[in-house]
Amino acid sequence: MKPVKFLLLVSALAVAGGGGYLAGTRGFATDFSKLFSEQTLGGTMQPAVMPTGNVIYYRHPDGSPEYSATPRETADGRAFVAVRESEDVSFDTRKKAVPKRSEVSDAAAERKVLYYRNPMGLPDTSKVPKKDSMGMDYLPVYDGEEADSSVVKVSLGKLQRTGVKTATAVSGVVSREVRVPGTITFDERLVRIVSMRANAFIEGVADVTTGDRVLKGDELFQFFSKDIAKAGAEYATELRSGGKPDLDIGGALQLRNLGVPEETIKAIARSRTVPRSIAYLSPGDGVVLERGATTGMMAEAGDILFRIADTSKVWVIADVPEFDAASIRKGAHATVRVRNLPGKVFHGTVDLIYPELQTQTRTAKVRIELSNAEGLLLANMYAEVQIASGGIAPVVAVPNSAVIDTGDRQVVFVDKGEGRFEPRDVALGARGDERTEIRKGIEAGEKIVVSANFLLDAESNLNAALNALTAGEVKP
Repeated sequence: MKPVKFLLLVSALAVAGGGGYLAGTRGFATDFSKLFSEQTLGGTMQPAVMPTGNVIYYRHPDGSPEYSATPRETADGRAFVAVRESEDVSFDTRKKAVPKRSEVSDAAAERKVLYYRNPMGLPDTSKVPKKDSMGMDYLPVYDGEEADSSVVKVSLGKLQRTGVKTATAVSGVVSREVRVPGTITFDERLVRIVSMRANAFIEGVADVTTGDRVLKGDELFQFFSKDIAKAGAEYATELRSGGKPDLDIGGALQLRNLGVPEETIKAIARSRTVPRSIAYLSPGDGVVLERGATTGMMAEAGDILFRIADTSKVWVIADVPEFDAASIRKGAHATVRVRNLPGKVFHGTVDLIYPELQTQTRTAKVRIELSNAEGLLLANMYAEVQIASGGIAPVVAVPNSAVIDTGDRQVVFVDKGEGRFEPRDVALGARGDERTEIRKGIEAGEKIVVSANFLLDAESNLNAALNALTAGEVKP
C-alpha cells in the first residue's frame, strides 16, 4: 500500500505543477495552500469561477505593467494573457483575487468604463488601462460622465495641495468707494446780499472789512434816505392818530417794502418819531465776502453794499469720472479729507448730481453738503472725497475672487460636494470693493470656489476639449 500512496502523491505533485504553469500562462490565479489542504486531498474540490465576457485587453504573463489591445507575445515567445470583462482590473500584481460572479455582474451593470484619459489632462486616451511616463495610472471615464464633461473631479489630497477654498453666496448690498478730488465752496443758499431799495446816503460804515465775521443784528452802516424818511413820518403820524403798530399794514408795510429792518420799524412805533439816520443791521451770521459801502457815498437802489456768507454749512464739488457717475446715488454717504487738516475727517451726503458732463475731462460734478460748525473748511480748499456707490437693495453677491472673467464669458465654480466642481456661466452686476453682484447663474446659499479656481477652470476646459476630440474615437 505504501508504494501505491507514494506514487499517488508524486502524480498529484506533477498535476499541480502542470496546472500551475497552465494557470500562469492563461492568467488563472491559483492558491496552493488550498490545493494541498485537507479538503482538497481528502474532500471535494470547489470549482473555480471562470472569467466571462469579451476580451477587453491583453496583459503581460508575468504581471508586468505592459498591456495590448490585440494578441501579442513577449520577447521570449510567450503569449500575453487575455483579460475578460468580468475580471478585476488592477495594476497591483500582489492581488489577483477573482470576485464572485454576482459581484462582477452588478459592478459591470452599474459602471462601465468607456476609455482611459491622461491623468495630467493631456489629449491622450487609451481603450485599455495604462500608465504615463511618470508611472501615474490613466483615469477611467465611465458611461454617463461625458454628458457632464465640464464638471471637475478632484481628490481630497489634491484639493489640499492646490489650495482650493470655498465660500457661500450671500444676499446683501454691493458697494464700493469712489475716490475723486473735490473743491470746497460756499453754500449758495446761505450767501446774502446787502443793498438799498431806495436811494440813500451812507453816513457811516462800521469797522467791518472783507473776511470779518459778523453776527445777526450787528450794525453794518448808517444811512439817510428821503423816501424812507417820508414813509417813516407817515407811519409815526398814523400811530399818533390811534393806528395799530401792525407790520403788515399801512405805513409799517411801506417801510418794510423799502428794506427798512424790522427793528427800526419797531423803534419808530415805540418813539412815534423818525430818526435822522437809520442803522442797517446784519441779516444773519457769516463772513463778509465783499464790502462795497463807503462813508459819504450815494448808494442807489440795488447797489451791493455788503455780501455775507453763512459758513455753518459748505459744499464740496467733486469731479467724478463718467464711468463711476452712473453708480452714484443721491443721498449716498461721503467722506471728505483736507490735506492741510491732517487727521480731520468730515462726513456728508450727496446732495446733487449735476445733469451734465464736462466735455474736456469727461467728468460729472457731484455736490456734497458738509457741516462746518467750527469754521475749519474754507472756500477753494482742495479735498479728497470718497463716495459710497452702488445700490441699496440686497442682491446675490459673491467674493470678487470667485469670478473668472475671460472677457467673453464670466464663470463661477460651484462646489457640488465629494470633490466635484461645476462651472457656471453668470451675468454680473455691480462690482464692489469686496463682492460682485450676480444677476443670473448663482443662488444665495450655494457654495462657490474663491481660491485656486483658475486651476479648476483649466482642467474643466481640458476635459471639455478632450471629450469633444476623442468621444467618437474611443467609445466601444
